[in-house]
Order: sequence, then C-alpha cells, then structure tokens
Amino acid sequence: MVNYKNNKVWQKSHSLVFDVYKVLNLFPKEEQFNLVSQIKRASISIPTNIAEGCGREIKKELVRFLYISSVSAHELDYLFLVSTELNFISKEESTFLLNEIDEIKKNVGRFNS
Repeated sequence: MVNYKNNKVWQKSHSLVFDVYKVLNLFPKEEQFNLVSQIKRASISIPTNIAEGCGREIKKELVRFLYISSVSAHELDYLFLVSTELNFISKEESTFLLNEIDEIKKNVGRFNS
C-alpha cells in the first residue's frame, strides 16, 4: 500500500477540488443538479480514485484506479470547456482550472508509488 497523501499528483488534485467548488458558486442556480453536479462528481473522483488505488495491495489495481482518475480529469476538462462557452465562468477562471487539470492529466500517469 502507498501513502497517497505524500504524492504530488494527489495533493494537486485534492487542491483542485477546493478551487472547483469555489468557482461553482458562480454558476446559475438552474445548473445545480445538472452541470454543477457533474463537475463536482468528476473533480472529487480524481483524488478519491488515487486514494482508493493506493489502498490496494496489487499494483495492477493501483494502475486501474489511476486510469479512472485520468478519465475523470479528461471529463472535467471538457466540462469546464463547455462551461466557459456557456459563459458560466470567465475565460481567466477557466484557463486557470484547465491548466491545473492539464498538469494532473500529465502527472497521473507518472504516479510514484
């Protein structure tokens, strides 16, 4: 088992969750159960799957959960792209979040266990 809290990609994705939750306050109330809900699930899925994978005994299982984290990061990337195009968040906020997500996507495959 691996201590996920010591891993930089987990730390980055954990921090991203808080950034995401802050920006979601700007979304229209009618999106609460649609786009906002989907964004919350995708963002929290990234560090959650890293943590769960680190609790597995077999390296192959860790890799599977890292893959799921990567998929969630890609999903989140798209969700912020569409949110920006719908003018729910500013281009500046979107750029910041998309850069954070890109860094996570690059590094989840380089996870040091």
